[in-house]
Amino acid sequence: MEYQQLSAQRRSHPAWRLLAADHAPMIASFLHRHFITPNIRTIGRQRLASLLDDHLYHLHEVAGEELFPKNATAYLDDWASDERGWLRKYYPSGQDEAHYDLTSPTEQAIEWLLGLGQRQFIGTESRLMTVFDLLRQIIDGTELNPRTRIAELQKRKALIDAEIEQIAQGRLDMMEPTQIRERFLQMSSTARELLSDFRAVEHNFRSLDRSVRERIATWEGSKGELLQEIFGKRDIIADSDEGKSFRAFWDLLMSPSRQDELTALLNAVLALDPVRELAPDSRLSRIHYDWLEAGEVTQRTVARLSEQLRRYLDDQAWLENRRIMQLIRDIEKKALGARGAIEQSSFIEIDAAAPNVTLPMDRTLFSPPFKPTILQRVLDESNEVIPSDALFEQVYVDRMKLAANIRQALQNSKQISLASLLADYPLQQGLAELATYFSLATQELPSAIDDTQEETIRWIDAHGRVRQVTFPLLIFNT
Repeated sequence: MEYQQLSAQRRSHPAWRLLAADHAPMIASFLHRHFITPNIRTIGRQRLASLLDDHLYHLHEVAGEELFPKNATAYLDDWASDERGWLRKYYPSGQDEAHYDLTSPTEQAIEWLLGLGQRQFIGTESRLMTVFDLLRQIIDGTELNPRTRIAELQKRKALIDAEIEQIAQGRLDMMEPTQIRERFLQMSSTARELLSDFRAVEHNFRSLDRSVRERIATWEGSKGELLQEIFGKRDIIADSDEGKSFRAFWDLLMSPSRQDELTALLNAVLALDPVRELAPDSRLSRIHYDWLEAGEVTQRTVARLSEQLRRYLDDQAWLENRRIMQLIRDIEKKALGARGAIEQSSFIEIDAAAPNVTLPMDRTLFSPPFKPTILQRVLDESNEVIPSDALFEQVYVDRMKLAANIRQALQNSKQISLASLLADYPLQQGLAELATYFSLATQELPSAIDDTQEETIRWIDAHGRVRQVTFPLLIFNT
């Protein structure tokens, strides 16, 4: 660490500014309670302001005086400003209410503050074993000599056979309660650090998205050079160690068998007496669902970046076509103006524009035109009314949102029926949304359908009419 680097970070880094803020205890305690502890990614402005009002009221009652004079909304706007950078304020698609999300530097500062507390148990054996395991994996994964690798595997096989023989004779080596608690605390810490890593990865992709938007808005060069620069930056992140690790983690987490295995392991460990003595957080048993939710937010950020690039290409193509048509019109105007000014003598003469050579193999197969031909003429007025309702009746069902509803409901129970799920998340788009739930059940999510039982649901459509549908019992499982 250099002096100049630390001096610049002290002035500009949001984490350092938070630790040095006058109201740092109030800010850190509030953000930790309502963002990090329940692992909530985003909160609406009205709800977050209400929570902050309650937090400030409690602090004023305990202190017996008014410590923080500004109102809750003023504090939120201040924390989300560019000068602070502790919260990210944005408007989700299709909503007019501002939402807030915790930034990665803020989470780093809060995690550092948590590390200042006295830890109830400091384990060293499990971390030493982890060091040995990691070193062994590196050596095994880089060994080029087949004989050496086979010899190592034979050595492990001998140890496993000896352990099997020992168990068959009735001798079982059990972990001590201290060893169990030590390994559980290390696992719990690592699992929560993964959530922080997701927010950091999302922050990196969001920073790339912002830089792309700025470059597009101010770019004056050719489209090819801009695309080369943008895709080069995106490839740098995707091909970096961080990007490759994130893809491998996401592929592993999306495996249903891995999810089931992780659920079974968590339930078995949390049922052990030494672990229950630690009174672990109940949300730890559903930590993999929190990983999925955090990963979906990161994936949506990447999709938003791709959408921005697609819109830029569409806009540029439209502008180029408009420019070409304008040039053609200018040429036509100049040609018409020159026609009247030319005398009867020839303006220019050439035998032919090109030699007339016709080769049989030059005749290509027919292909439809890439662009439609648009006739620029005024249509005859007609009294016939052309209905345009179909343009405003398009229905789009967000599969990712429905899948998130299912995973959110399964955090509190191991299974839930579709009717119970719709009681908490009513249908907004009628049969199209209901069909999407069945599509998720049969193609993506673990579920069971019982044809011997039926469920009936009702909803009110866009015209105010009550609709009812009966379908077989559908149950979503963890």
